Formats: sequence, C-alpha cells, structure tokens
Amino acid sequence: MENALKLRDKLGRGIICVGAAVTFSDPTVTEALSSLLDFVWIDSEHGPLSVEAIQGHVMATKGSDAAPLVRVPWNDAVLIKRVLDVGAAGVIAPMICTEDDTRRLVAACKYPPDGMRGFGPRRPSNYGQSVDPSFCQRANAAIMPIPQIEHVDGVNNIDRILSVPGVAAILVGPFDLAGSMGHPADPGHPEVLQAIDSVIATARKKNIYVGMGVTDRPESAKPLIEKGVSWMCIPPDFMLLLNTAKHFAVNIRTYKGGNPN
Repeated sequence: MENALKLRDKLGRGIICVGAAVTFSDPTVTEALSSLLDFVWIDSEHGPLSVEAIQGHVMATKGSDAAPLVRVPWNDAVLIKRVLDVGAAGVIAPMICTEDDTRRLVAACKYPPDGMRGFGPRRPSNYGQSVDPSFCQRANAAIMPIPQIEHVDGVNNIDRILSVPGVAAILVGPFDLAGSMGHPADPGHPEVLQAIDSVIATARKKNIYVGMGVTDRPESAKPLIEKGVSWMCIPPDFMLLLNTAKHFAVNIRTYKGGNPN
C-alpha cells in the first residue's frame, strides 16, 4: 500500500509519472525497472502471467518507489481479489464501458462498507501481522481502481464512469477504441483522436488522472502531457529489449574496418 500512496502523492503534486508494461514472467525485469520508474504495469490481460508470477513481480518492487499496477484479464471480482491479496497497488480493468462496470470494479477493490472485497490479505497485511481496526480503511484509501477506456461505449458514458466514487485514475486504450469505432489498427484517425480528447477533457474537469501509452519516441509524450495526460506508459519490456538490440545491431553493422576473413 505504501507505493500506491507514493504514486497518488506524485500525481496529486502534478508530477508526470512514468512506467512500463511488464509481460515477461521473470521478476528480475520488474526489479531492474523499478529503480527507474514510478510504476510498473504488470499485464495479465495480454501477457501469459499467472497469479504466482504476478506475486513475484509485485515482490520485486519492494524497496523501491514503483507502484505495482496489475491489469487483470477482465473486470472480475475473483481475479481482482487475488491480485490485491498478493499486494497490487492498483487494478487496471479492461473494457470498462458503463457506470455499472465501474461500480463493480471499485467495489471489488474496496473492503466494506465501501465495497465487497473479501478479507484475506497476505502480503499487504505483512502476512497477518499488521492487521488492526484501521487496516481496511487504510487499504481502501490506498488501492487504485483504474478503468480502462477502450471502447466507444466507454467514451459515450465517460461522464457517468468518472462520477463513480473511488475511481483513482483512468487508462485510455487507443487501439481497441479505434476498432470499436470502425477504424481497426488506426488510433490516429481523426474521429479516434477527437474521442480521446473528449475523454481527457472530461477527466480533467473531474480531477481524475489520465494515463496513456507513448510510442518508442519519447517526444510523443509531449502533446499528451499538454492535453492533460499525467501518467505515461513507455513501451513494454519486449519492445524495450528489441528496440535497444536493434539500435546496437544496426549501428554496429555500419562500422568499417576489421578483417572480413
């Protein structure tokens, strides 16, 4: 919960927070990235990660300031409960389209009376050693429920989605949004960009933090920040690996000299 509060504090002070998606199972990836980033986005929607692997990644953030956010495969209270009990600082739920979807996400992340989360925290309670009457209140204040807006229905319902108490931030998914609008794999289509701008503007009015991914060009973050995006996801682990390898390989192969034999 400490790293969730650190991320909330940074966002509240207007600091642009930077993180990366993690898809590899080896937790050393997260351990290495956590020294540089404000959060890691542990992806179990499109990544092949089990709950055990997620726990390893969450544990790898210990001792750092990086908040472990977990994207679950679906807005399912059973899945959400398990990742929270291994220590996730926040939950990103895909395809949130309605106010009801949002209420279910928030309820799954919070203990009664604010939600319906069952009590059984492992790591967050120091394995039962830190449970006291204020534990549930502190957990409810720290954990970050994050709806992912990636469908035109979510755009159309954005005002009601953002009016649900307890929403900590939102994440915009341009590619799936583009597909739902009839522009598959074209997130740069003017209609898609207009929809994204409307989501960002509505979130800013309601003081809800907006997250988005950037391309492999760092300068792609600048126009998003100017519009009000406050937490930025750089390319995921496999793209960081490939982009760096490609950079070295391409440049080294241009050098002259040496014995061709």
